[in-house]
Amino acid sequence: MRAMLVAALTPLLATLVAAQAPAPPTTLFRNVRIFDGVEPRLSPTTNVLVRGNTIAAIGPGVTDAGATVIDGAGRTLMPGLIDVHVHMTFSSLALPQLLAPDLTPASVEAAAAAGAEAMLLRGFTSVRDVGGPVFELKAGIDAGRHRGPRIWPSGPALSQTSGHGDMRLPDEPSRRFTGKVPRFEQLGAGIIADGRDEVLTAVRENLRRGASQIKVMAGGGTSSAYDPLDVTQYTLDEMKAAVEAAEDWNTYVTVHAYHPRAVRRAIEAGVKCVEHGQLLDEDTLRLMAAKGVWLSLQNLMEDSPNMEEARRRKRQPVLEGQARIWPMARQLGVKLAWGTDFLFEPGMNKEQNAYILRLRPWFTPAEILKLVTHDNAQLLALSGPRSPYTGILGVVKPGALADLILVDGDPLARLELLTTPDTSFVVIMKDGQIVKNR
Repeated sequence: MRAMLVAALTPLLATLVAAQAPAPPTTLFRNVRIFDGVEPRLSPTTNVLVRGNTIAAIGPGVTDAGATVIDGAGRTLMPGLIDVHVHMTFSSLALPQLLAPDLTPASVEAAAAAGAEAMLLRGFTSVRDVGGPVFELKAGIDAGRHRGPRIWPSGPALSQTSGHGDMRLPDEPSRRFTGKVPRFEQLGAGIIADGRDEVLTAVRENLRRGASQIKVMAGGGTSSAYDPLDVTQYTLDEMKAAVEAAEDWNTYVTVHAYHPRAVRRAIEAGVKCVEHGQLLDEDTLRLMAAKGVWLSLQNLMEDSPNMEEARRRKRQPVLEGQARIWPMARQLGVKLAWGTDFLFEPGMNKEQNAYILRLRPWFTPAEILKLVTHDNAQLLALSGPRSPYTGILGVVKPGALADLILVDGDPLARLELLTTPDTSFVVIMKDGQIVKNR
């Protein structure tokens, strides 16, 4: 009898709860022209209604009597910017700060939180963090304790001993021989994992903590102390172990690698994305195109006043390869994504928007805008069910998440508008919430 009564009352109670629940907030962008993330032209003047955290309707006659109205006056409404290669912590602290003995997890999170808010106010509403202590920062943003972009976290990147992610100080021996966990691992900056068993454990630990994808160091790097640029890292068996553990969780592995041997080994293991790749040859790029492997590429600055001379020398071949790799990868049909990859130089962060313009030698303005919105969102979607946010990003269309920028001008005609977010970005909206309204 009790069960029958509960069954009979449940629809009524649900109706009463729905009636008492407050209506989701609505915002009406009126008289705007849209760059939708895909088409190489702006729409005619129209209206865009946001209800809750999604775009509810688009059209010249769309209205809502209860909505907060923002009159665009013919300005451009476009998707929020996306950077798919950031290090939220490592870009917020200089190397001496990271190595300081008094560094604490709380001070790390505070510095990263300040950087995250500044990044959001530059119009970057979503980012993929590909290595470092980021889980606490992301949780703070999602809970409303900090302001910042949506974060797709990798957590600490996996490195072999003496690999690109081996950040031990010179006097720190291997924990395998001493049992002592290196300080950088304690801070969540990276994980040294040697052999199949350790790789499996490291991947699963990151997934347990909420990683949306796994980052593995597959080759030498320019910011690391122990590994030359040309070396290949991780055996095929170790790399396969990382891929298998990630695929069991319905997500993917992305690898740090520059040269063909490292990338080919990663592809053989089943890796779905390559970070960097400035030293790749045409045959390897053709293989990536055939296999549908993403190339998450950057266009780095030739010089930086605070960079150590040893790192400057290691970077030189990478910098020389940039002008060759972008047009070749594009011509061969490789899936391309864009990121900045700022490390250990907080003063560089303000250049994040300006780095978008460094793509102009190889892409039209429309192609660049599509790359840093729609295309980058497609790479974020590769995380599948491990994506921390549900919904469609990188486009302005009904049903998409309301991550939006109202630009004072036409960025298709004047791409440099993206480099002055303080004045050019009149409104920034993330998840339906206005975070800036000038």
